[in-house]
Amino acid sequence: MKQRFCIGDRAIGAGAPIYIVAELSANHNQSFDQAVRILHAAKEAGADAVKLQTYTADTITLRSDKECFRITGGTLWDGRILHDLYLEAFTPWEWQPKLKQIAGELGMQLFSSAFDDTAVDFLEQMNVPAHKVASCELVDIGLIQKMARTGKPLIMSTGMASEEEVSEAVEAAHGAGAIQMVLLKCTSAYPAPAEEANLLTIPELARRFSCPVGLSDHTMGIAVPVAAVALGACILEKHLCLRRADGGPDAAFSLEPEEFKAMVDAVRTAEKALGSVQFACGPREANSLKFRRSLFVVEDVKKGDLFTKQNVRSIRPADGLHPRHLNEVLGKRAACDVERGTPLSWALVAH
Repeated sequence: MKQRFCIGDRAIGAGAPIYIVAELSANHNQSFDQAVRILHAAKEAGADAVKLQTYTADTITLRSDKECFRITGGTLWDGRILHDLYLEAFTPWEWQPKLKQIAGELGMQLFSSAFDDTAVDFLEQMNVPAHKVASCELVDIGLIQKMARTGKPLIMSTGMASEEEVSEAVEAAHGAGAIQMVLLKCTSAYPAPAEEANLLTIPELARRFSCPVGLSDHTMGIAVPVAAVALGACILEKHLCLRRADGGPDAAFSLEPEEFKAMVDAVRTAEKALGSVQFACGPREANSLKFRRSLFVVEDVKKGDLFTKQNVRSIRPADGLHPRHLNEVLGKRAACDVERGTPLSWALVAH
């Protein structure tokens, strides 16, 4: 698999700028106008793309109040029935082509997580530039193969997945023709505590599966995405809302626009700071070379006097001999009178 590829005309992977995705999810609160405002906020905050979710309550689950369809376990949605939650959270399909058009007019890409085969077909009709596999769907091998057969770049979140499950998903995608693939480290908790982010998995995923790796982040704040950049993340996906106070299924772990912009700015600074492997003096450092230490005569010395630790020291600035020569100079005699504060040179040392 490739270490670098393109989503549309946007390069992804080694050497390319971090691809920053604003996840709309349910933050539209069933208002198309609010969804459009979030797109505009994403653009102003510096996002490269917006991601939707393409499902209906009936395609993702069943209408049932049996106990197994009731959410438990300490989540934000405990006590709710799955069908009711997804009925509130889904993005109406008729909005999605319009949102893609608006995103394009704003200079952003738009794609989506498909949650069943009909959603993949719908998104193909929209001509999305990539397909996304959500963490819970990573075990749906048929769905992954359906996406892979489109030939579009494939982004797969790995929340909750064992190494064997990630390997099975990657092999399925590869076997169905996917050659442009990125894995996203993800912690499927909402919100996710930073101590469970386990970002060291990012370079390990890249090593084991020979593909670009990014982060789908559900932690609060911006520190974790910035740290992910330092570990090689090439894509960052983060939920965006207009105001957490507006409520909604995902608002509690979403960033507001000014926070999202702060994340983008910090990420752009971090990726610049990574630079390249360099041991030599950089252009802005060159002026500081003069503040290095060197050998100076620190007491008046007469011709023929011995150079000693009392009259020769390693001090700033760098006008004298390199400090490595101190032991060679000590015990030698002065070739002439030397005034205190004179940079030591070989011409001042009698041979």
